[in-house]
Amino acid sequence: MPSYAKRLAVLAAWILVTTALFGSLLESNPEDATVRNPYTAEALEKNPNLGWQPPPSHLDISFSWRTCFNKAVTDSDRPAGCRENITELGSAPTAEKDWVPDVTMIREMFMYGKDRYGNVFPPPLDNELCENINGQTGGMEGDTNKECILQSNIRSLGALNATTVKIAATTNHSESVDGQFLEVPAPKIMCMVYTMANSHANRIRAIRETWAGGCDGFLAFSTESDPRLPAISIEHEGPEAYDNMWQKVRSIWKFVGTHYLSDFDWFLIGGDDLFVLPYNLKAYLASLAEKDGADPKTKEYYVGRRLKRKNDKDYFNGGGPGYLLSQATLRKFYVNLNDTQHCFANERTSMEDVMAARCLRHLGIQFTDTRDSRGRERFHHYPPGKLFHGGHLEWYTAFNREWGIKQGKDCCAPDSVSFHYIKEPSMMRHLQILLQHCGGSKTLQI
Repeated sequence: MPSYAKRLAVLAAWILVTTALFGSLLESNPEDATVRNPYTAEALEKNPNLGWQPPPSHLDISFSWRTCFNKAVTDSDRPAGCRENITELGSAPTAEKDWVPDVTMIREMFMYGKDRYGNVFPPPLDNELCENINGQTGGMEGDTNKECILQSNIRSLGALNATTVKIAATTNHSESVDGQFLEVPAPKIMCMVYTMANSHANRIRAIRETWAGGCDGFLAFSTESDPRLPAISIEHEGPEAYDNMWQKVRSIWKFVGTHYLSDFDWFLIGGDDLFVLPYNLKAYLASLAEKDGADPKTKEYYVGRRLKRKNDKDYFNGGGPGYLLSQATLRKFYVNLNDTQHCFANERTSMEDVMAARCLRHLGIQFTDTRDSRGRERFHHYPPGKLFHGGHLEWYTAFNREWGIKQGKDCCAPDSVSFHYIKEPSMMRHLQILLQHCGGSKTLQI
């Protein structure tokens, strides 16, 4: 067979494998062939960026995902297959003044399974990402994240496109006492991340191509607007600086409260290094509401990873793993954000999570303990491997002194919902396929 024909055969085999992998990330739907095409003339007139996606990378047959993990390879030398090159994104269209993003566009693309050009969405992930991959070198040894996923049996308990979730109402969805589960409608969640324009082509792209489609709404709050992603830049008091994060987050909550309050049951906020398992999150939230016989539209919840500052009586949910407000909580929070005495409207600090907690406490809203019945955490401040092996910084140990830190296989609940410090886009994709595919954690091998 000529060399060119061999390359075509290899490429055809790769397409078949990756398409099959993508299909397994989604729930089987016998009506897939009749799913409504969202890219109608009317829809595109209303939102010209609906269904936009960078063109598929033209891969050399020698491409390996391992190159994308190797920190010795500079960003400019990483191949197109890594999906991190700023040139692939192109120039962002101008956002109109007073633009209010359509935050459902990624979910629509995800549910349809194709972008508006007919390409598979999200772009398929190769089976190579199921292998052991060292996050520093790309080598086969030292994949501590996969080790933790295997030993702690962490996995997504359902498909990202599921519209219902299975729960055990008396405890929580993964711990049914009698083996009986309820199937209930999945709560609607809007996911927000704060970021910078230089992360649009790498971290934000990785998020929208992995877990963002599992959220019913998604929006990045950035230093520059890009309606294609979507990302929006909004004004806030003070400079764009880490030490002024509270003012940026205040503006985010104001914007969301103004435009989306009635559209979603829950609102999740975190940084662009956050990785989320949306099905697990929705199932946990549904079980919480079912157990309480409550509706998040009317009951106030404040959900995340609790911490307690040293020599401080205040508890707060850390911003790193992301935290959520129910619709009822956001409604009350929103109307009090300008309170200078109790909600610190003029404060300039990096401690946005602490400020939010103090304001909510003044409003009579306390945190929800999100551990499972064995004391295992669901929201995580670190990547899986770090949680499994320990060696935490002094501040983190101090902030957890009241309840301690579990390590080893009990570090993480099997139905974990988030991990922080997932800074590399390639690691975002590695975790996505490990937790959502690869035969499930029970069949993974180290």
